[in-house]
Amino acid sequence: MPKYIIERNIQGAGNFSLEKLKEAAKSSCDVLRKMGPEIQWVESYVTENKIYCVYISPNEEMIREHAEKDGIPVDKISKINTIIDPTTAE
Repeated sequence: MPKYIIERNIQGAGNFSLEKLKEAAKSSCDVLRKMGPEIQWVESYVTENKIYCVYISPNEEMIREHAEKDGIPVDKISKINTIIDPTTAE
């Protein structure tokens, strides 16, 4: 199944409290459970003003549907073609 990186512009995201991040994660998981097992949230990276999320999904449309139902922005979706790491150099 395809894997995607979702870029979300969220002003001040890096200053969110642990409680606020916990609430956001719970809300996202609640929506995902209702949508079914085809779409999965893998992890997210929080920076100063953005959150980058990694999802497994059959298509971009399901990612956009999840964001709409959860009330979170989607500024860019990029399909991951290949994953490399330091062991790739070996």
